[in-house]
Amino acid sequence: MSKKLSFRTELERLEDIVRSLEGDELDLDQALKLFEEGVSKLKSARKLLKESQLKVSKVTEARDGTVDTTDIEI
Repeated sequence: MSKKLSFRTELERLEDIVRSLEGDELDLDQALKLFEEGVSKLKSARKLLKESQLKVSKVTEARDGTVDTTDIEI
């Protein structure tokens, strides 16, 4: 069963991978596997970010106190 990952989950794993790659404990094979996983996580995080950007709204308040929302692209 496939679990849908959140942007935060992907980013946290990507940060873990970067920390591991910056260390001295990995051999070349481990480093390459982590690098490949990192590229995959980066692509996934970018996709999730792009999807969420489509849902962002700008909230504005008029002088009379009414609030209006407008969809925006970032």
